[in-house]
Amino acid sequence: MTTEGAISCRYHPAEGEHAILWVFGAGVGLGGPAGGLYTRLGSRFRESGTASLELDYRRPGYLEDCTLDVVVGLAYLESLGKSRIVLVGHSFGGAVAVNAGVISDSVIAVAALSSQTAGTQGVGKLSPKPVIFIHGKKDEILPSACSIDLHTQAGEPKELILYPGCFHGLDQCQEALDRDLSRWLRDVLAA
Repeated sequence: MTTEGAISCRYHPAEGEHAILWVFGAGVGLGGPAGGLYTRLGSRFRESGTASLELDYRRPGYLEDCTLDVVVGLAYLESLGKSRIVLVGHSFGGAVAVNAGVISDSVIAVAALSSQTAGTQGVGKLSPKPVIFIHGKKDEILPSACSIDLHTQAGEPKELILYPGCFHGLDQCQEALDRDLSRWLRDVLAA
């Protein structure tokens, strides 16, 4: 609860210092792209000792407000003893994750899925935090050129994965996305 209203969340608790904070696009709701990616991977990572928080926005589509909501989510995770947090954002949420990742010391890595480029001017400031950009080559909302551009601007370490035949919601590449994002998450959390 904030003075500006409630922030809806879904928490997958686990012991230890690791956590993943999942953020959404400009729409509302929990679950994530690719048929509930956030809930699905949140449950899997919980089994291996990584907590996660799915966070919805008070004012979807407003970058500054949404970034502040994520900062509140990060503070909540920190209050639970989480000091190594990875941000994962889809679409508009990619820009939110980039911005929150730049300003938070507890964020150790950022994943941007089907991300927009608007509001991501600070992406180069994420380095040396690892960052991954994942996009479908058939994205009908935001072209894959957005992630290619972000990858070009980002510092090291960085990774880019493009899925042929996959649209904005990443439903067509769900299995590959689960595999590739899980691998990357395990690597950055273990570092």
